[in-house]
Amino acid sequence: MSANPAIAVRDGSVVMPFGSPGSEVLGQAMLQVFLNQAVFGMDPQSAVEAPRFASYSWPESTLPHTYRPGVLCVESDIATNELTAMGHVIETWPERKYLAGSVVTIQADLTTGIKWAGADPRRTAYAIGW
Repeated sequence: MSANPAIAVRDGSVVMPFGSPGSEVLGQAMLQVFLNQAVFGMDPQSAVEAPRFASYSWPESTLPHTYRPGVLCVESDIATNELTAMGHVIETWPERKYLAGSVVTIQADLTTGIKWAGADPRRTAYAIGW
């Protein structure tokens, strides 16, 4: 298992630390949660609960370094008809599968002092604040 903590800062007004366990998928899961918040305007909890997808098109870091070129793994609540029609090979995971990472995030507004948090239900995780 690997960890890859990150922190995003917006104009000195918002700070967002976030991270996930998950080997090959952790960077993919973290990017999806970050984009859900920064681009799509989701609150932290909605961002971590949103459906995810992952690619394993390169050799895994652990032995035996298996890979599945062209396969896209998606959680079952993502519509796949258009992806399949475009020629993608889809492997469907159940909703909120632990293999899709387990991102935990905090969004802190530095101007108001308000903090929001999100804890991923895909694994045991908690958002507790003070």
